[in-house]
Amino acid sequence: MSAPSLQSFQEQVSDLLLRHRSLLDVLSKMGQTNAAAVRSVTKSVTECGCIELHATKQDFEPGMDLQKAKEKIAKHVQGELCENCRDAIMNELGRNLFYMSALCNLLEINMDEIIERESRKCSTLGLFNLS
Repeated sequence: MSAPSLQSFQEQVSDLLLRHRSLLDVLSKMGQTNAAAVRSVTKSVTECGCIELHATKQDFEPGMDLQKAKEKIAKHVQGELCENCRDAIMNELGRNLFYMSALCNLLEINMDEIIERESRKCSTLGLFNLS
């Protein structure tokens, strides 16, 4: 079975969404599911401990080339998500994606167009895309 496209996922969400069809309901559910996704990642650090966070200042030297800068930048995350944490985070991200799709449906925005536009912007701005 092939992975569903964003368009087919949007159509599926439109068919399934019954309770939260108002714009305000969808916006509040997006916020709620976003917070749940962030909480799942946080719990991977603070409760499970499968990953650790070692945040420090990111120092860049003037004139540093891109490759050297990428090597110097730390991602702050050490370790690997365990199966339980990975599953929990994926579930929460999926719920968040569901409500993002619902918002797009209510506002008649195609998610494929969002991806295409953002990709073009990334290609055009490259390293200067600081969003």
